[in-house]
Amino acid sequence: MTNLSKAVAALSLSLAAMSVCALTYAQEVKTVPAVDLKRYAGTWYEIAKFPNGFQKKCISNTTAQYSAREDGEINVVNRCKTADGNDEAQGVARVVPGSNNSKLQVRFAPAWLGWLPMVWGDYWIMELDAQYTLVTVGSPSREYLWILSRTPTITEEQYENAVNNATKQGFDTSRLVKSKQ
Repeated sequence: MTNLSKAVAALSLSLAAMSVCALTYAQEVKTVPAVDLKRYAGTWYEIAKFPNGFQKKCISNTTAQYSAREDGEINVVNRCKTADGNDEAQGVARVVPGSNNSKLQVRFAPAWLGWLPMVWGDYWIMELDAQYTLVTVGSPSREYLWILSRTPTITEEQYENAVNNATKQGFDTSRLVKSKQ
């Protein structure tokens, strides 16, 4: 096989691999049709998550508290227990226009940096039960995933259903780590 033939073969394999990846993620992450933010407000317990840098100190008791603001945005307070005590991060969320409240963007950076697109993180509500007691949240990049509940624990069946639904949306759920409450 000549060097040119090897290069063409390598390029063909690379293009084939990229095509498979593109097909895997060609479909956008689907969100629920609509979210009633008044019902969504309150405390949610983290059941599982994809590990991420901004939660690396958290060892247990991770919660998210959402509350409406007068300006139409949402206060976000994340709390967890760390080896040194407790940690808290305060932020704000805004609704993505046209999403019926199922797609939010969250910012924990100071308000004066709010004009920068990179300080806003995607928070897409992919699955939400009718009672507003169990939710799966992810990002369109599939980099972030959380399973949250109104209670510190859920049944194994509820957990497996949430994992299976995230898998169907193209998330690598082998990365999920259950949280200690």
